[in-house]
Amino acid sequence: MTPAELNVVVLAATTVVLLGVAAIRISTGAGLPSLLLYLVIGLVIGEAGLGVGFDDAALTQTLGTLALAVILAEGGLSTRLSVLRPVAARAAVLATVGVAVSVTITSALAWWLLDVDPRTAVLLGAVVSSTDAAAVFAVLRTLRLRPRTRATLEAESGFNDPPVIILVTLVVSDLWHELDVWTAVLGFAQQMVVGAVAGVAVAVAGRWMLRRVALPSAGLYPLATLAFALMAFGAAGTVGGSPFVAVYLAGLLLGGADLPHRRATLGFAEGLAWLSQIGLFVLLGLLASPARLVDAVLPALVVGVALTLVARPVSVWLSTLPFRVPLREQAFISWAGLRGAVPIVLATFPITAGLAGAQRIFDVTFLLVVVFTLVQGPTLPWAARRLGVLEPAQTEELTIEHAPLEDLGASMLSFDIPAGSRLAGLKVAELRLPGNAVLALVLRDGRLFAPPPDAALHVGDQLLLAGPTTHRAAVERRLRALSRAGRLATWFGERGDQPRR
Repeated sequence: MTPAELNVVVLAATTVVLLGVAAIRISTGAGLPSLLLYLVIGLVIGEAGLGVGFDDAALTQTLGTLALAVILAEGGLSTRLSVLRPVAARAAVLATVGVAVSVTITSALAWWLLDVDPRTAVLLGAVVSSTDAAAVFAVLRTLRLRPRTRATLEAESGFNDPPVIILVTLVVSDLWHELDVWTAVLGFAQQMVVGAVAGVAVAVAGRWMLRRVALPSAGLYPLATLAFALMAFGAAGTVGGSPFVAVYLAGLLLGGADLPHRRATLGFAEGLAWLSQIGLFVLLGLLASPARLVDAVLPALVVGVALTLVARPVSVWLSTLPFRVPLREQAFISWAGLRGAVPIVLATFPITAGLAGAQRIFDVTFLLVVVFTLVQGPTLPWAARRLGVLEPAQTEELTIEHAPLEDLGASMLSFDIPAGSRLAGLKVAELRLPGNAVLALVLRDGRLFAPPPDAALHVGDQLLLAGPTTHRAAVERRLRALSRAGRLATWFGERGDQPRR
């Protein structure tokens, strides 16, 4: 590539990224999922628009897999373990039993209604049965859902990729002609268990290192944290486990740890996840051909209706029976099973395997994702209100950042006082911080000052504290307790032990 060609590539790539960023703003205002606008950008750039030809399904599959790894890592990092634990069992059943039920029903209806061969029917049922982490994380986090409902949907979308990927891989391979249930079950169990072990092992090592090593720049902590999460992806794949399970679990464990510069880490991971979404959906839009999509309209509607109105509700109902989930919550979980990049990426597997009718499977899947995301996404706020799964407005939890000062045996803590926090109105002397920790600086309305003991704190103040590292956890607990219960926190029994979300 010549320097002139490189300049053109950089100019085009940055233009696409900026268009993607603008699409986020447009989609938010219009109430549409941003992934649809990314796909449109890809279609406009492609052969039917600006004439950029692109038909490399193998490259799309590779880049799509990497993008999904980043998206899952960010999803794990930003999910609180305290919220996930109570719903882990039902999310796991949804991601396994639910997927099996959904694939079975969708495949049977596709075979019966579309008159396709069994292999094509199974592929159609499998590629669309996995809910998409990118779509779920992007859309649901704009809603104030009850923590259990949101955590169930997010965990399901993080864990239901491996079963579908394993199934699609087996169906497109030569093993299809000699496939038996035990082979599939054993393969699935191996990938899940090995992937989980790899993810936990890498996350434990990452937590140990990041807590004990004082890096020379704050910007290195987000980079190192995300690198550990993606290391789990590569390690699991190398030893025969599921990389997707590993990266999501590693993200969960790293995000749940008390690591330095947590807020900066989450911001970095979120930005990288948005970049991955933009690049992935634009690439998938480039791979699609509008001329072929016309013939896929009827099959896409048939498969989409079978999936959304029959297979998904039945799978959710059966999977949540042991957990006594209310019918209203079941209905929302069923309707919020969004499809996005994962089904379209999986639809490239038959193309790279050279199967007959593979292009038609891709076109049907692409159109199904567009149409049903366009229907489901904008209606989710209405459905959440009607079904009563929205959380009442609550006081925002105090978010504390810390950075180690290794040579001094001390730590710096910084935080903002959010609206509703009972820290507002307290005087500095009333904080009574453990370990002789000191409130060093306050930034208020652009003015920085060292507060005297009788200075009162205000909502919106940005505070910087210093104290011995050995007492840092106690200082954080004291600050959270004061934020929740005010100067009488100890009297009310508020200890501030666990951040709430």
